[in-house]
Amino acid sequence: MTWAGFAWIFALFFATHSVPVRPSIKSRITAKIGPRGFGISYSILSIGMLTPLIWSAGKAPYVELWPQAVWQRHVVHLGMLIVCLILAFSIGRPNPFSFGGARNDRFDPTRPGIVRITRHPILLALALWAGLHLLPNGDLAHVLLFGVLGSFAIVGRALINRRKRREMGAGRWSDLNAAVGNARVINSPLSWAGVAVRIISAIAGFAALLALHPVVIGVPAL
Repeated sequence: MTWAGFAWIFALFFATHSVPVRPSIKSRITAKIGPRGFGISYSILSIGMLTPLIWSAGKAPYVELWPQAVWQRHVVHLGMLIVCLILAFSIGRPNPFSFGGARNDRFDPTRPGIVRITRHPILLALALWAGLHLLPNGDLAHVLLFGVLGSFAIVGRALINRRKRREMGAGRWSDLNAAVGNARVINSPLSWAGVAVRIISAIAGFAALLALHPVVIGVPAL
């Protein structure tokens, strides 16, 4: 893999990930397959593009910037468990502030769940994932990979906020944002069984990542 090949795959990755921030394209696709179909299709596309991108970083010319240490892997393991918990408590939940969200018409600003902590939990998970993986991957290609993806997630929050403010109206967006900010950080869940399912899902997802890491990425996570 040459640097040119790595750059080409990177460009293709960003081209496919520009769809959610292009209302004209997203609306046409959503009209044909529906919001749920778009969410599922886009998730599959994201994973499908992320895998060759990570693979290409591993095949790019190796230029070490800092060495790997054992403690770095332990930090990544703990951090990725947190990432899995964030995803488990955000996927399939109402969230009118983000590009995802399910059943947003049912969103209760007095019980916002994880949206009380962050309006963009998926992007937070992506930023954490990228930042954590910078630690044990101190070569130039991986620093470019995870550095750019982490920055993309951080900048994406501002872009989505601006778009949602425009779609909802500045007044409504500000009022809803203020209501969420005034809500309790932790509420008694409406369903303890639902909480248990999401925690179990997070642990199962974390275990799956550990098991599939050497198969998909080519490098053992342990």
